[in-house]
Amino acid sequence: MERGSLRIFLGAAPGVGKTYAMLEEAHRLTAANTDVVVAVVMDHGRAATAALTEGLEQVTLRSVVYRGTRLPEMDVDAVLARRPHTAIVDEYAHTNAPGSRHPKRWEDVDELLDAGINVLTTVNVQHLASLNDVVASITGTRQQEVVPDAIVRKADQIELVDIPPELLRQRLSSGLVYAPDKIDAALANYFRLGNLSALREMALIWLADRVEEGLAEYRQRHRIEGTWPARERVVVALTGGPEGEALIRRAARILSRVSGGDLIAVHVRQPDGLSEGSAQSLAAQRKLVEDLGGTYQQLAGDDIAASLLDFARSVNATQIVVGVSRHTRLQQFLGRGSVGAAVVRDSGEIDVHMVTHALAGRAPRRRLTPILGRTRTLIGYALALAVPILMTAALLPFPELNLTTHALAHLCAVVVVAFVGGLWPAVVAAVFDSLLLNYFVTPPVGTLTIDDPQNFFALVVFLAVAVAFSLVVGVSSRRSRDAARARAEAGTLSELARGSLARDQSAEEFLEQLRGEFQLASVSVLSQDGNSSWAIRARAGRDAPASPDEADGADRVEPGLTIAWKGRALSGGERRLLAAFEAHLSALLERQELAVSLRETVKLGEANRIRTSILRAVSHDLRTPLAGIRLAVTALRRQRGKTTPEEQAEMLETIDAYSGRLDNLVANLLDMSRIDSEVLSVLHEPVTWLDVVSDVVSDLPADSVRVDLASNLPPLDGDRGLLERVLANVAENAVKYAGGSDIVIVATAGGLLSPAMGDQPMSELRVVDHGTGVPAERVMAMFQPFQRLGDETKGSGIGLGLAVAKGFIEAMGGELAAEPTPGGGLTMVLRMPLYAGPRE
Repeated sequence: MERGSLRIFLGAAPGVGKTYAMLEEAHRLTAANTDVVVAVVMDHGRAATAALTEGLEQVTLRSVVYRGTRLPEMDVDAVLARRPHTAIVDEYAHTNAPGSRHPKRWEDVDELLDAGINVLTTVNVQHLASLNDVVASITGTRQQEVVPDAIVRKADQIELVDIPPELLRQRLSSGLVYAPDKIDAALANYFRLGNLSALREMALIWLADRVEEGLAEYRQRHRIEGTWPARERVVVALTGGPEGEALIRRAARILSRVSGGDLIAVHVRQPDGLSEGSAQSLAAQRKLVEDLGGTYQQLAGDDIAASLLDFARSVNATQIVVGVSRHTRLQQFLGRGSVGAAVVRDSGEIDVHMVTHALAGRAPRRRLTPILGRTRTLIGYALALAVPILMTAALLPFPELNLTTHALAHLCAVVVVAFVGGLWPAVVAAVFDSLLLNYFVTPPVGTLTIDDPQNFFALVVFLAVAVAFSLVVGVSSRRSRDAARARAEAGTLSELARGSLARDQSAEEFLEQLRGEFQLASVSVLSQDGNSSWAIRARAGRDAPASPDEADGADRVEPGLTIAWKGRALSGGERRLLAAFEAHLSALLERQELAVSLRETVKLGEANRIRTSILRAVSHDLRTPLAGIRLAVTALRRQRGKTTPEEQAEMLETIDAYSGRLDNLVANLLDMSRIDSEVLSVLHEPVTWLDVVSDVVSDLPADSVRVDLASNLPPLDGDRGLLERVLANVAENAVKYAGGSDIVIVATAGGLLSPAMGDQPMSELRVVDHGTGVPAERVMAMFQPFQRLGDETKGSGIGLGLAVAKGFIEAMGGELAAEPTPGGGLTMVLRMPLYAGPRE
């Protein structure tokens, strides 16, 4: 079955007449004997729209009950059973009531299209998913009903229903769009003149892009390669040189004279990787293009001009901007022709702007570096002189040999020199061989004169073949070197990417990797502030440069950030690889900054949470003992002569108990503050479990705790005062929540190794209770500040005891953990390092 066609009436805002235009088209189709039915039309109380539905067959809407309200929805089954030629479906982006077959009306329409029914529908530009955020930022109203752009773009026809914003406001004021009670609010908010103008422009641009896509499909389908200047589109050719910024700005000025044009920057990279261009310059130019609203493309091609023109024609470009060649006239004459001249010659109907710049005709100076290495090249030059002489000496004792035999033997000598020394030593050997053949072999012997024209021709052919072979060997050596370098760079980049994904590197570790890759003495990352002074952010190696002036080489990673090194200068190929390292370094530094920012945000959030909890504690837990103290003091003052000594003693005990409770709460708050602000000072001294436990147990209720400690426990390395606070908090917590059960304090003799502490010998003390215990999922939360078992409010405390204990023991280098007690209950485990002598 052939799928039906979809025709969408697109409007910039409500009230422009989309539904009206759709119904007029329905009447026109009906007059042409087309079977048309109205599946759903929403007239919103507009009389003119409702009047247009008269005379058209309408499918009865179905009623959906949702939260006690009956909602009218399109009856898809009834439309499918009716099977008209064309169905009228209003509000394409409408959200169906819960319980409908599909969540969205455009899905209902899709089912009708699959059944072969043509559909006419409407949609506003603010309902397009890609423009929803933009419309919300302009109008201040976010549309909840959206439809994917891809669905709308698949429509067979899209017709823009458009009226000027002033006319739309006039229609709104006349009551043709909304009810009278909504007109003033609509005019003052959504239907402001600026809003309507912006929505209208967005609708026109969106539809223009859709038309552009259709035009591109048509040209591709009909194999049309010529340019159709339906829209101004400027392509800028970038080489990676510093002149690229001037070309981009010139192209932007060209586009500023028209509206709705496109700016596309293109860099053509040759497959051999030898094209000029700085990766940093290209990155900066790409950012400039994007800032100007353009796009950036990178292509690969042997012929830069041809690749550029093919791309320009594929995007239907109207103009190309290229820079004047930086090659000298001699270089152009020797075969390095101007790309701009080739583009002008072959551009056809595309206009080409040749832009001059300060570097025009000034090719960068290049240092001639031997392809096969300096040592091997010097050996090649030596062989270029020695091998022809040895070959001539070896053949002179055989006068019966003719010129052809001598030439072939000397050609072998050239081959040997070419394999060893490369191109230029082989050329020298070929020229020297031809002179020796002329002097020692061709008559008259002993002179450079040649009597026989055939001998002259043979020597010329010999020289040409030798030079040609030298060129082939030279090109082959160059390709081999480039391939080896490309393999090495690919391996390095692969390792770089794998390392970045496998682990979190520090900047220093990354710089050490970079230093080893390029065999540098030292590397540093420098940042520059507003005073133009340099600061080292990270370094690797000895005597790292503190400024670019102290370095053997430097390169800017991004504005305000430079990488500098010592050891040697880097070649052009190495600098291309360095650009990849710099990009990774920039991402690494940004990730570190984000991690620091995240930690600060987490700390701020934790501080806010603690502050809120403190306020809550102050409002309840601290006020309770204060209220008890104040009540007892007031009673003593007012009823001093009326109370018995026993009652006075009871009130004093109450004051003392509440004061101790208040002192404990304040102490915990202060201790938590010291831990969070990382200002806790620890005194490391030898201390035993026995000393700590005896002092703590004396303050606990009698017979509440049983102590089982050996007398020969080794000394611990810790702060006795802090360790007492830790054990006191843990023991009081056990007595509080496991009261009535058997609580035992037992310690090991030491010798445990803690992997978390670098296998340091530890001693362990356990506080065991047989109470109700703590669920496994609550164990981690138990050590967080302001956490109480089951959020209990009974008894003293604000949930800081275990948090303070954990902070104290970790500050001393120990551990605090919780384990379930066999048979039920909870065991708190305190581990402390053994004393190994005084610390520095």
